[in-house]
Amino acid sequence: MALISLKSLGVTLNAPLFSNLDLTIGTGDRLGIVAANGRGKSTLLKCLTGEMEPTSGDITRTRGLRVGYVEQVVPAALAGRSFHEVVAADALPAEQAESEQWRVDVVLDSLDVPQPMRARPMRALSGGWQRLALIARVWVTDPDVLLLDEPTNHLDLGKISQIETWLNALPREVPLVIASHDRAFLDATTNRTLFLRPEQSPVFSLPYSRARDALSEVDASTERKFQRDMKVAQQLRRQAAKLNNIGINSGSDLLTVKTKQLNQRAERLEEAAAPAHRERSAGAIKLANRGSHAKVLITLDDLVVGTPDGTVLFSTGKRHICQGDRIVLLGRNGVGKSRLIGLIRNAIVEPETAARSLKVTPSTVLGYSDQALSGIGGDDTPLAMLSRRFDVGEQRARSLLAGAGVSIDMQEHRIGVLSGGQKARLMMLALRLANPNFYLLDEPTNHLDIDGQEALEAELLEHQASCLLASHDRSFIRAVGNRFWLIEKRRLTEIDSPEEFFREVAEAGG
Repeated sequence: MALISLKSLGVTLNAPLFSNLDLTIGTGDRLGIVAANGRGKSTLLKCLTGEMEPTSGDITRTRGLRVGYVEQVVPAALAGRSFHEVVAADALPAEQAESEQWRVDVVLDSLDVPQPMRARPMRALSGGWQRLALIARVWVTDPDVLLLDEPTNHLDLGKISQIETWLNALPREVPLVIASHDRAFLDATTNRTLFLRPEQSPVFSLPYSRARDALSEVDASTERKFQRDMKVAQQLRRQAAKLNNIGINSGSDLLTVKTKQLNQRAERLEEAAAPAHRERSAGAIKLANRGSHAKVLITLDDLVVGTPDGTVLFSTGKRHICQGDRIVLLGRNGVGKSRLIGLIRNAIVEPETAARSLKVTPSTVLGYSDQALSGIGGDDTPLAMLSRRFDVGEQRARSLLAGAGVSIDMQEHRIGVLSGGQKARLMMLALRLANPNFYLLDEPTNHLDIDGQEALEAELLEHQASCLLASHDRSFIRAVGNRFWLIEKRRLTEIDSPEEFFREVAEAGG
């Protein structure tokens, strides 16, 4: 049964985000919405809730429909409230707050929220627990439709698996609509995929990866038909030109009429011909690799990794990072992945302070990006940062920034006001200009849309870049990694594949 119906829906903000969108959302639907950064996913969700009015078209909802919307960001007003207060006080009407408290406990139990966690204020919670609090806050209202906006942002694999398990256990009569850039998450939780586009937005009754293949076939077929139609139109115009010359020389009215008919047929073909959709790039991602004559770049000789207060997290054993290695660090949250990355970074930047058990080849040139993108200061401007840090003139800097998705009008604004996607692409541009031969990347796909993730994957593979990275993006890990280091039980071991670790995390999440 259709609960929400969209007819010729469109939203235009400066330019069309989407238009002529026909869609029904009903019982059993698990719909994934896919689009580049800033191309309308959140806008469409707000239209579905009624929070935003579309520019054109109609939305029909069944009478009394309760729509639950889980937004991306924790509202500032909730920061000081406890997990339990956020779920209970705000979600339940005042008249139900006393009698319906059991519903809060049922939802928190279904999400495996420990009792001590329920009393903590939101500002003291990790991103994963904050996300679960927002989901619980909406689910306790017993919605008829559940909308989720980027539900896996900044979550570790354990929390992602937990949310996957919980969503897949929900009653099928409650449709889900999920806007996400997480390809593996979409594959695990959806059965339909909407590709949001400015002109026509295709929808397939398939999860993301299979839908993407189907979309590629449709686009390829559309492009072939376009090329055929344009070829026929050119042939018709050439025939018309020949007949026109003959008609002029002979004075034949019949040939003049025929010439006009041929040109009209060509015009109709050209007007009807539709080229395949070309996604407008949010900004190019390109990397560099200056290479090195050294085979071994980093040597770990039983390095001990610990917390600032001296607590030992794990030891590495004897390990080498060699030219061409793309090593993925695997492990649960808090095992010390970021600590190891930080130690290696410091050993490259300040070799005199490095532990004797961590040796760096002198020719190693670092390209480093952390989760917070701290390498690009929020108070700096993109133009000033690029011009000061690298040997490029202003015009070259402006051109590079525009190519990376930072428009001319944003180049002299503070970096802090850029979108997450723009910041991520700016960071990748800075890495490229550093011309490294070794990359240290901590959650590099945070903020990147699917096109950006795939571009980063392609660049790392094409340049045979040597790197050590930590990521919770399973699709990215599978595409990029050629070695895998697992941190567990205070030891670092090398494993052949990440799949068993993924399965263990998923089972624990369930």
